[in-house]
Amino acid sequence: MSIVGTRVVRIEDQKLITQGGTYVDDLREEALTGAVHAMFVRSPIAHARISSIDTSAALVSPGVVAVYTLADVDLTPPAPTEAPVAQPWLADGVVRYVGEPVALVLAEERYQLPDAAELIDIDYDPLDAVASIDAALTDETVLFPEVGGNLLQTHGGPFDDNAFDACEVVVTQTIVNQRVAPAPLEVRGASCTWGEDGRLTVWLSTQNAQLARSAIAAGLGVGKEKVRVITPDVGGGFGAKIGADLEVVVLGWAAKRSGRSVRWTETRSENLTSMTHGRAQQNTVTIGGKRDGTVQAFRLDVIQDAGAYPRALFLPTLTELMATGVYRFPKIETRSRAVATNTTPIGAYRGAGRPEATAAIERAMDLFAAEIGKDPAEVRKVNFIGPDEFPYQSPTGANYDTGEYAKALDKALEAGGYAELRAEQARRREAGDPVVLGLGLAAYVEITGGDAGGESGRVDINPDGTVTAYTGSSPHGQGLDTTLTMLLSDQLGIPMDKITIRHGDTDEVPKAVGTFGSRSLQLGGSAVREAAGQVIDRARRLAADLLEASPDDLELNVEQGAWQVRGAPSSGVLTWSQLAAQVSEGELSADVWFGDGTPTFPFGAHLAVVEVDTETGKVVLKRIIAVDDAGPVVNPLAFQGQRHGGLGQGTAQALLEVMSYDPDGNPTTATLADYSFISATELPDFELVDMATPTTRNPLGVKGIGEAATIGSTPAVQNAVVDALAHLGVKHLDMPTTPIRVWQALEDARK
Repeated sequence: MSIVGTRVVRIEDQKLITQGGTYVDDLREEALTGAVHAMFVRSPIAHARISSIDTSAALVSPGVVAVYTLADVDLTPPAPTEAPVAQPWLADGVVRYVGEPVALVLAEERYQLPDAAELIDIDYDPLDAVASIDAALTDETVLFPEVGGNLLQTHGGPFDDNAFDACEVVVTQTIVNQRVAPAPLEVRGASCTWGEDGRLTVWLSTQNAQLARSAIAAGLGVGKEKVRVITPDVGGGFGAKIGADLEVVVLGWAAKRSGRSVRWTETRSENLTSMTHGRAQQNTVTIGGKRDGTVQAFRLDVIQDAGAYPRALFLPTLTELMATGVYRFPKIETRSRAVATNTTPIGAYRGAGRPEATAAIERAMDLFAAEIGKDPAEVRKVNFIGPDEFPYQSPTGANYDTGEYAKALDKALEAGGYAELRAEQARRREAGDPVVLGLGLAAYVEITGGDAGGESGRVDINPDGTVTAYTGSSPHGQGLDTTLTMLLSDQLGIPMDKITIRHGDTDEVPKAVGTFGSRSLQLGGSAVREAAGQVIDRARRLAADLLEASPDDLELNVEQGAWQVRGAPSSGVLTWSQLAAQVSEGELSADVWFGDGTPTFPFGAHLAVVEVDTETGKVVLKRIIAVDDAGPVVNPLAFQGQRHGGLGQGTAQALLEVMSYDPDGNPTTATLADYSFISATELPDFELVDMATPTTRNPLGVKGIGEAATIGSTPAVQNAVVDALAHLGVKHLDMPTTPIRVWQALEDARK
């Protein structure tokens, strides 16, 4: 019986539970003995000119080794990649967001750093701040005068003034997809040391060591062979730890300049204000169609808050790409703009542009259904792309592989008891119950492995018959070690406890892309599978020679992990260990690059059930039913874990999370005392419904699951809250749907 498809306890968990992980801040490497500690001095003001910096008092503070400002950093300034501007290594005379690094302090002990940082005298001349998208669009204050305005990028458009002329009903709504903080359990951290061979070794909390190496080498102006990046255990990333941030390059430079190894771990407040944020879009949807529920035209106008420096201007274009979601619309128009504001830069965050697209279209579908007086489930079914239309070329340029969107929605409705829930909702409304019931739907499709890259995989059969596999993927909580081990055990017939997975060291895996965009299994898993297949082909020839048989007559008995002559096992058997002991080193190894970067398109449907207390505004999520189809499942336990995490994170955005700024650009949610984090208290047991539609775009038939549940759950919960209040006159409510917002919406509806 194949182990693939069975629930296997994650092999990573034994160490994490009994010993704990080894994160960057836990490292006790010999090379880091005597390392100095680093702290970045960050701007407390959103927009200001720096008139002077005096570091003299800090330099004589106890334990201080060095203090550096941009004037000391003799590196070529970062080159703009996505827009005409790029963030400098340290502030270049103007600070543009609270948390921007201005100086770097090195000290013998960590506790000495805050006192020394306080002694750096920085004179700021405040400038007017641009703290919102609306303020940015006025250009009354411009962050980069050399650019000529705050508009950094425009894509798509123009719009057709007559696009909705044939529609019986047209609805327009501006939707705020609020800024959120990734807030991984482990904050950012790095340790750097230069060896006698002139190479820099960086231990870094990152999602991809190889991309980080490239960024560090480019920043330092050295070849990639001069940099080694090692990724220990990583306590979450969610897209915000892709590659290496500017701070890491500065730390590498400081290690060389000071002649000391350097250690850095940021504080939680530092993380909330300085690590890239996510989402931060303002989307205006216009949807039109017939009163029978047929949508004839859809328009999406995206405005992306890029923050103070452009880091991820691809995000709004991804939103455009996925704008139509699971629907077949005769006419679609999209446009996106990105603007600079005096806020923390925006980067990738779990879903990266796709959740924003789903939130926009799913709110639009509910708005349209409400306007024509039809059930939102029925309106969705009228407009779904049919299962016989795949592969489907969307009008925005996405090529969907496989999907059964109506089936997914039907499974969610059936599992949730949708008809009974609607009846209960009607009963409460008729009775005037102050605690109202709301039902929210979201049908979604997303793109995984969409970066058009491949992934590396290497498999070695060791002389003792054990296996060491190297993957370019970089797991950080997903359970990928277990999943890859299961695949190899199933393919090679070698027990899981004889298989070791290695990753996250650029010396061991020089070429790789890493983990983001839900790409790891479909690309990294396919690469390891292909490498194992090549090892099997080589082993077949080697075993045939030893057994004096034709390779065509040999078979691998995966139940026994041994080679034998087909139909005549009594003529001789070679176990993997026996074979490995009789061949030369390297003969049972294969190193491959799985280069098929064709993306896949997972899909699903979610049903959220909420109760809203109309007297207090409190929202309680009672149920969430989720169908998340990502093709065949290797390990249902790991698959379930990814769905659980996604549902929690998606629900959190709908109910609680927002990174807020006042009009002067000061963050008002800069600690976990202010930034609302979801916990088990606010979440029900998740009701997971299985569905698996294979893709033809990789040999495993799998799609990504890491972000899918996040994408579906957010609009489902938001729609549920609005649905609960619809009979009281509330047509729309922006996220997060906090008690004060719900209460205010009800008050406004009563006027």
